[in-house]
Amino acid sequence: MSNVDTRTVVVVGHGMVGHRFVQTLRERDTADHWQVVVVSEEGDPAYDRVGLSSYVGAWDRSALALSGNTYAGDDRVVTHLGEAVVDIDRAGRRVVTGSGREIDYDALVLATGSYPFVPPVAGHDHDKCFVYRTLDDLDSIRATAEAAGAGAVGVVVGGGLLGLEAANALRQLGMTPHVVEFAPRLMPMQVDAGGGALLENLVTELGLTVHTGVGTSAIADAPDGVQVTLSDDSVIDAALVVFSAGVRPRDQLARDHGLPVGERGGILVDTGCRTEDESIFAIGEVAAVEGRCYGLVAPGYSTAEVVADALLGESTTFPGADMSTKLKLLGVDVASFGDAMATTENALEIVYNDPVAGKYSKIVVSDDATTLLGGILVGDASAYAMLKPMVGREIPGDPAALIAPAAGPGVGIDALPDDAEICSCNGVSKGSICSAIADGACDIAAIKGCTSAGTTCGGCVPSIKALLAASGVELSKSLCEHFSQSRAELFEIVAVTGIRTFSELIDRHGTGQGCEVCKPTVASILASTSSDHILDGEQVALQDTNDHFLANMQKNGSYSVVPRMPGGEVTPEQLIVIGEVARDFGLYTKVTGGQRIDLFGARVDQLPQIWRRLVDAGMESGQAYGKSLRTVKSCVGSTWCRYGVQDSVGMAVLLENRYRGLRSPHKLKFGVSGCARECAEARGKDVGVIATENGWNLYVAGNGGQSPKHAQLLASGIDDAHLIAYIDRYLMFYIRTADRLQRTAPWLDALEGGLDHLRAVVCDDSLGLAADLEASMAQHVSGYRDEWAAVLDDEEKLKRFVSFVNAPEVVDPTIRFTEADRKVPVLLDMPSMPDRTTVPEPQGVPT
Repeated sequence: MSNVDTRTVVVVGHGMVGHRFVQTLRERDTADHWQVVVVSEEGDPAYDRVGLSSYVGAWDRSALALSGNTYAGDDRVVTHLGEAVVDIDRAGRRVVTGSGREIDYDALVLATGSYPFVPPVAGHDHDKCFVYRTLDDLDSIRATAEAAGAGAVGVVVGGGLLGLEAANALRQLGMTPHVVEFAPRLMPMQVDAGGGALLENLVTELGLTVHTGVGTSAIADAPDGVQVTLSDDSVIDAALVVFSAGVRPRDQLARDHGLPVGERGGILVDTGCRTEDESIFAIGEVAAVEGRCYGLVAPGYSTAEVVADALLGESTTFPGADMSTKLKLLGVDVASFGDAMATTENALEIVYNDPVAGKYSKIVVSDDATTLLGGILVGDASAYAMLKPMVGREIPGDPAALIAPAAGPGVGIDALPDDAEICSCNGVSKGSICSAIADGACDIAAIKGCTSAGTTCGGCVPSIKALLAASGVELSKSLCEHFSQSRAELFEIVAVTGIRTFSELIDRHGTGQGCEVCKPTVASILASTSSDHILDGEQVALQDTNDHFLANMQKNGSYSVVPRMPGGEVTPEQLIVIGEVARDFGLYTKVTGGQRIDLFGARVDQLPQIWRRLVDAGMESGQAYGKSLRTVKSCVGSTWCRYGVQDSVGMAVLLENRYRGLRSPHKLKFGVSGCARECAEARGKDVGVIATENGWNLYVAGNGGQSPKHAQLLASGIDDAHLIAYIDRYLMFYIRTADRLQRTAPWLDALEGGLDHLRAVVCDDSLGLAADLEASMAQHVSGYRDEWAAVLDDEEKLKRFVSFVNAPEVVDPTIRFTEADRKVPVLLDMPSMPDRTTVPEPQGVPT
């Protein structure tokens, strides 16, 4: 036993909550009363389990490490990692580890967390079945996925928060994910039927196959992995299965030593987080506070702080838990807060549903519509930061205005009182953040350091930024944690210094190894500032899958081929070659909205063979896979049309040949119409050109997509020379100054001075940049070389176009198709194709 002056607390488990307990105790134990001994079964010290999915792709364990998790320089904390506690001698106050180590304690804190629930289906213990909980789990999944090859099917059992994260991880590993959820909708604990329906649509569009309302009946061995049978008797052939069907409190150690547990599991504790044994506490997911376990990190942190105070003689109690959640799943925003399911008596629901834009919003209000009780947001969770702190408070004005744009302006950060909680993970109020700003905390990092706001899930960071802006503080424009510079600043550094590799740029101007944000951004900058091939040297390691293989990956792991057709023009000979290639390789052909022909269903090893024939026929890469110029759409113009006043086809061909291969922050689309009838839909494009009798009208910054925006008139009645010069300047100014993945429409919206400033720069040369911008474009034009032609001339580059690097002669057996009246990829359980000669009866159409 320890002496009177120094007592020992043993912490079993070193997850996020266990680490928070140690940190809190050490910060508050100013007299050094306690010696801390941490025993953890995992070999890694505390890491960010909430951000576990960010490990995929980077595969850098240190990037997830929590700050201070080794307690370097603190001799009051000892850690034993990779060692499990197997016995507790409650009478003697001693724990014993699996290695035989005995540790005496004055207080014992159980922070054992939870374990993944694996349904007891036949075959659940197959070696191709995994759980999604630890870094080691992800390493195992990665090894199996890579062995299976690109496009292999992975089944995720569970469609909740972690299930969709696991599906996203499989997607990032190049697999084709199927999600099986027993409930009738995805994320049944967080979203309602309306939100679930939209969420399913959105993730399906992103390549997931969703099976709801069914369970998993059996998992059997198969030659290429496993065969998964569902409760509706359908079968999925898969390379692996990931169980993510929820978690259970890891309370076995307590059960084995006589500590009471809750009805649904978890170690029973009072509001002070103390068990029946006065010297033993439980915190985090394993603690059943008055019978209830909480599976989120914020209430876990609260339990950690309660126990730290108890050991120091303070009498604090668990304050309850905010179960609000906000996250981005596969790029889709999802959030729920407060009484999201409207369980309050006589509560009213206000719903705003825009399936076309991919947005679903619901708020729950009191029966007199004056108090906000909760809500759900799917597709666009930007309102979460404002709405969540308002729960339980009076609504200023019309409740519908909180979520429906047409109902009026929403609520700003200024409307929130000082006691509104901005960071629920760490219990930080608006007033605390504003006080920190007033005391000199002038950026996100400083506010995190002095208030802890934003240090856990990060969901409150937009609100912190809004408070900084409201206080007149200029926010950092750092690209990411590895570069303090903005994308525009990095562009200038590369342009001025002539740096040509990511490693040199990060060595001289950044820190660390880089991430999924800065690597592709720098790859784009390098491509925009030279004519180097994107698969040369280090460049290839920075590219995503599409750029890596110079083709668009489709949902079954095959690729599409899109030859360039400038302005929509194509010769009869080229059409014949396209047809022969499609026939000989069994490809599906589709005329696109960008006036091209798409060839679908090519295996990666077939791409060089296909492109050899297309290049020999005089065709180039259409670069439909890159963040670059996609197409220049045109009408037939004055050459053929009796209404045309200018040669729109000739201009479209000129523009496409001039700007082909131009890498940019996002994709670019052009349109050229020969008259005001606008058959080329030029005003929906990043660059729109419309002919008039007085010359060309130039429109800029129009976008289609999820948030369509009309292009705006930049110049009118200009001749060919001015048109080209203005487009040169506009594009290069955009490429130099836009943020990563920012299309031209939002770029112009965010540009200080807006269209007037852009016009001054482009047309009036107000910044004196015209000659420089034009020279940069001229350099691109003169240095252009077709990317696929360059690959075909390089034996080293050709070596990467194989299904399996270690077995280049093997054809990927997972890529399959079915032929009905059109070729479609087989994604398992694909319904038979409908008879396309008859009109189907309408089903489920509202009257």
